[in-house]
Amino acid sequence: MSRREAAEFLVKKAIEYRDPVHCVTRTIATWEDGTTACPSPPYQRLLHKITGRTVTQLGFTPPTPRTARRTREGEDDMRRRTMLLGTGAALLTAASPARGNAAALDGDHLQQLQNAERTIYAQDRNHGSAELGRQAAAALNTAYAWLRQGRYTEPLGRRLHSATGNLSVAAGWLALDSGRTHDARSLYTEALANARQADDPGLEAHAFACLSLLAHSTGRPREAVTTAQVAQRLVATLGSPRWLSLLSMREARGWALQGDRALTEQAIVHAHTLYAQGPHDADPEWLGFYVPAELAGLESLCRADLGQHERASAGAEQAVMLFADGHLRNRALYTADVALHHARKPNPDLDAAGDAAHRTLAYLPDVRSERFLRSLRDIAGTLQPHHSTRAVADYLDAYRALVPAA
Repeated sequence: MSRREAAEFLVKKAIEYRDPVHCVTRTIATWEDGTTACPSPPYQRLLHKITGRTVTQLGFTPPTPRTARRTREGEDDMRRRTMLLGTGAALLTAASPARGNAAALDGDHLQQLQNAERTIYAQDRNHGSAELGRQAAAALNTAYAWLRQGRYTEPLGRRLHSATGNLSVAAGWLALDSGRTHDARSLYTEALANARQADDPGLEAHAFACLSLLAHSTGRPREAVTTAQVAQRLVATLGSPRWLSLLSMREARGWALQGDRALTEQAIVHAHTLYAQGPHDADPEWLGFYVPAELAGLESLCRADLGQHERASAGAEQAVMLFADGHLRNRALYTADVALHHARKPNPDLDAAGDAAHRTLAYLPDVRSERFLRSLRDIAGTLQPHHSTRAVADYLDAYRALVPAA
């Protein structure tokens, strides 16, 4: 694994074990480079569960008894604080400070907000958004209660607004994925407000990028283009070609929805050129989903919008093949796209569509995204006129047996 992949893997496993940790690329680097002599107890527990080895067997130097005692005492303090704040197993669920008794906020509160955002993306990437919405809303309410009623310094306040805005973006994505577009717009607008209060151009760009995606979903292609362009202007000074590549692809989708082939091609080529510059330190953590498979998949959506269903099906198939073991939800969605593209060709390839449709059903019940269920219903509706074909009839029977309210 790369350091980023290792960090993502550890965060995912920690969530599964109900013992969340804050692990990023830099954490792995300090272990490998020897900067950290021995991980803290939460990481020790996690590494032992995964590898079955002690920290000594893994090459670390355990602390002396006195240091270990101080570490345990600090861990106990942190655990008590975590229990009091009510972080639970996954997301932030803390009760807000009582009126007239404002709590002093510190870096622990900030880290909890950041961990909640990471948890949302990790869970959504693997399983979809169906069961995360309420947790995200509760976490966001707590974040605003902290901002409204807590005591904090001005620099910490800006960081708390940034973290709350990023959490709002994550919650907005869950709303959009579930088809709650009005909620998504409200949450993205809240993120913009937090970005201004935090003086955070990266957060502001992320919110505009999400508004572009929302515009794709709600039939406003001109808005999709303009919001993507605003985001590109904000990101231009941040040093992240990969981020600019994603935004160029968002712009391409807007042009494709308007039927402008020339500008769509121009934006797609620009997106690939930027992507080829590779990852940079300035890439935001949430951008980890934008792997080569996702680039291919997003281009396939543009091709479909232009009516180029042959190229769209090939691109979606390429996306499915390029995805690694992670990104289960997106693999499921692009597999569904393969079926739809084959079915919507001028001369439908019903065997290929039926095969891809069957592969799509295999992602149930692990993927619990409402958008995925909508895709399954779209496949069934598109194939229904061809129900006399054996491959289609077999799929429709399996679909009715597996999909709720089919």
